[in-house]
Amino acid sequence: MSSITDFDSLRRAMGENSEQPEGPARNARAEHLLLEAEKLNIPLAVIEALGHQLKVYNYSSEKGKMFVPFARLLRMWDERPEDFDAYETHSLHWVFKWMSAGMLDQPHIPLTSIEKWLGEMEHRYRLAGHSERALRSAEFSVAAHVGDMPRAERAYAAWLAADRDTMADCHACELHGQGWWQAQNGRDAEALELWRPVLEGEFTCAHEPHTALASSLLSLLRLGRADEARAHHLRGFRLVRPMESMRGAYADHVEFCALSGNEARALELLAERPAYFTDEGHPRSRLDFLSVVTLLMDRLTGLGLGGTQVPGPAGRTWTAAELAPHARDRALALAARFDERNGTEYVSERARARMARRPLVDRLPLGVRPSNTSPVRAPERPAGPVAPGAEAPAAPGTQSSGDSAPPAPALPALLVEARRMSDTLQPHAVEAWAAVAQAAQEAEAAGSDVVLEPRDRAEIADHEAMALGPEATGLFERAAELYAEAGDPGEALAARARAAYVHALAGRVDEALAAVAGPHEEVLSLYAGGGTGLRQTASVLMARARILIRRVHAAGEDLQEAVLEEAVLEEAVTAVRAVLALVEEHTGEDVRLAARAAEAQAMLGELAGRAGDVETAAELSARAAGAFVAAGLPWFAVEYEARLAQLTHHLGDVDGTERALRAALEHGGPYLEPVGRAQLHLQLAEITGGLGRVAEAADHALEAAHWADEAGEGPTLGAWARHQLGGFLLRRGRWAEAAEVLESVLPDVTAGTHGEGAVVQTLWWLGDCLGELGEHRAAAERRLQAAGIARDWPEQQDHATLAHLAASSLEQAGLADEAERAYARAGELWRAVGDVPGLVRSLRARAWLTLRGEAGPDGARALMTNAVEECEAAVDAAPDDGTRARLTADLGHTHRQFADLLVRVEDAGATDDDGEILFEEAVTALDRAIAAFALLGPDALQDRSRAELAAAWLEADLGRPADAAARARAVLTAHGSAPEEDEAARSLRGEAERLLNTVTREKREPVEN
Repeated sequence: MSSITDFDSLRRAMGENSEQPEGPARNARAEHLLLEAEKLNIPLAVIEALGHQLKVYNYSSEKGKMFVPFARLLRMWDERPEDFDAYETHSLHWVFKWMSAGMLDQPHIPLTSIEKWLGEMEHRYRLAGHSERALRSAEFSVAAHVGDMPRAERAYAAWLAADRDTMADCHACELHGQGWWQAQNGRDAEALELWRPVLEGEFTCAHEPHTALASSLLSLLRLGRADEARAHHLRGFRLVRPMESMRGAYADHVEFCALSGNEARALELLAERPAYFTDEGHPRSRLDFLSVVTLLMDRLTGLGLGGTQVPGPAGRTWTAAELAPHARDRALALAARFDERNGTEYVSERARARMARRPLVDRLPLGVRPSNTSPVRAPERPAGPVAPGAEAPAAPGTQSSGDSAPPAPALPALLVEARRMSDTLQPHAVEAWAAVAQAAQEAEAAGSDVVLEPRDRAEIADHEAMALGPEATGLFERAAELYAEAGDPGEALAARARAAYVHALAGRVDEALAAVAGPHEEVLSLYAGGGTGLRQTASVLMARARILIRRVHAAGEDLQEAVLEEAVLEEAVTAVRAVLALVEEHTGEDVRLAARAAEAQAMLGELAGRAGDVETAAELSARAAGAFVAAGLPWFAVEYEARLAQLTHHLGDVDGTERALRAALEHGGPYLEPVGRAQLHLQLAEITGGLGRVAEAADHALEAAHWADEAGEGPTLGAWARHQLGGFLLRRGRWAEAAEVLESVLPDVTAGTHGEGAVVQTLWWLGDCLGELGEHRAAAERRLQAAGIARDWPEQQDHATLAHLAASSLEQAGLADEAERAYARAGELWRAVGDVPGLVRSLRARAWLTLRGEAGPDGARALMTNAVEECEAAVDAAPDDGTRARLTADLGHTHRQFADLLVRVEDAGATDDDGEILFEEAVTALDRAIAAFALLGPDALQDRSRAELAAAWLEADLGRPADAAARARAVLTAHGSAPEEDEAARSLRGEAERLLNTVTREKREPVEN
């Protein structure tokens, strides 16, 4: 901690403290600095230290401490106003607004005292000649807080009508307050329109757009603008997270998560701020926070998660069911204190209304990675908005109050429904037969006289086997016995054929072929004699065809069997064509036969692909998918549309790939498994991103991440989707959202799962985002981390680029020494990979850093000279294929920077050399730049003209007005024919004209001796 020896050191210390994070540590330092200021025996030092203390208290959780230093400041003003300079005089009157708001936020301060304070503020503002605008804004806040709506409306109108002056809140804060009032009165669209200039960055301040982003969340959800709400949450929470004083805005983000199906993230937010449960320095924001905690805990309890452990006040563990009444009691106790002070019940009414809010959307994917340690994973539920005024779905296993459970369907009805679903190949037919089996067991246990026929028991066993997969052989055999007992030998053979296919699924292809041979021969004989139907025969033939295709797969994977692949392929093709020949004339009679024909087309397509005929494979896959859709079975088309997408991608048909993927998503509908949905969305993200439709790509990546999480694939498929999402958001210029997504996914993107390239790219993108957000130190850390991984790659171009970017971030972070070393390392890498432009950029950057360092002007000139030499040598050696032109442009820019550096040396007085000599050297460097740009013709005309004008100004400073004028006229001539809409040319002409006017005027004015 630096010692305070004079007023300047005190001011430096206060400036340094202002840059520290909000919180008790910064406040304690301000208190110490006040003690140090008192030792200086300078009234203004004490005044400034008190003002500093007020500011840090106001921007912290200890707002209640503001009143004592302000009372002292006001007393000093009343006693000796001459001790205050203009800035402190303004600050004193400005802080009156903080006091009125601060009093309102403390329930122990009587309302009469607050009203008296408003009168005092009005008196002092009138004496100082200030507008009523700030006063009426403060009056509005009081009236709105106590629920006096008529007075609030009058004060609001007076606030807007009064003139803005230096005491008015900044535009950003005013617009936030005005929008807040509209939202409180149910006018969300009007609120968002008022907030728009703040949300878009036109007006900003220390706490805006932070609070406007937080306040906008529910308004956006209520208006159905969910995408904007998601973006505002990601962007706004990043701003609020490091600011301890913004508990109210933080609560808005927790509430948004609780009301958008993101309860797990809401808990993560609570866990980040344990002190918010108990900090008492600002009761009003504590009331907001505890109200939202109650809302969230009630939400979890309603979802059947009341026993879940949740973050809460320190000293014990909490479940949601325990924290809900605790938070409610304390919130309502706080609200009661405000109401007792205000003489109304308004604050309590609003707190209860907030606690009782219902979800505005059932699930809104945010794109950020859910914590692996989060205690909550919200139960599965269909995505989509909750209808206005509708109750949220009851938790699984619960009933709405007043409703009784519907009676279970009778066994005969279940049988009819299950048979309908299986006969028409509906999804969940297997589950329908499982319900039949369960009902039959219950009926038997209850002594019911309902008896299942052998056919019923055969179908139950058959469908139970279908659900078991490789473990199903015995059950299929049992089903075959029951079908035979029921007098259906064809279906018995079909069940045996299905049992044979189970062997193939388990990798026992030869055993499967042996097992299917008998049923195949028998069913053909039976069908020929009219002893079974087309459906049963097709089922056996299809089972055999499937087994033969499995043998194709096995032959392709086993090198010893590869020589047999052609014969194996031919046998499989023959078997599939037999299925097709059997059913293709009958597809309109039976949906099952239509499905067999469609599957046979798809199998022929697969076999064509195996044979290397990709075009035929794509054609047959498309035909199969179309046949399933035409048969009213679109969910079966999904697999083949996904395969079609792979084939068309291989053929370079991007449009066809996109159509196939979209069709798969559409046809899968609600029956598509989460992992399949995630994969389809991810492929669409990559396709649309590659086509430049970045917004659409980001939407697909977001959906992919969500569905990967639902499938339990968050750390793998979900991580890749988030990686892509972060890149797409970066491309859209949505830096804060991209940074949140990329930071959240970093723990999951690993070299082992996703490859080192993905890790480096994620860090690279994140560094770019942080740089755009002005977080340069953090950007440098990420870029150095990425460079450390790329260091071991055979190709070093990425390593060099990352090292250079890291150096740039270090420089922008004010870490000059570290930046100089990083640029030097980047230069070594650029030289090693033979990238002269990169080497030259690193040398130029080092020159500018060296100018401000110990080596000073001489070191800077040496580095810039080196940059020129490297560039000149590269130009001489470059082939005339465009490379020479690019290097010539770099040479011109390097000469131009050399000239700027020489001027900077003279301007800074950093040398004893004659300034005129430095200017002459700079003109020479600019002439070399002009000559280099001239070689490039019209493409470099603007760069050449800028160098010409820079030389002209130096000529004027050297007392050569005629030469300066000649250069200016050359620029005017060069751009004289440029169209008016050419802004760059218009700007250059304007500067040339100003220069001509300057040198002409100086020639006319006599020189005084």
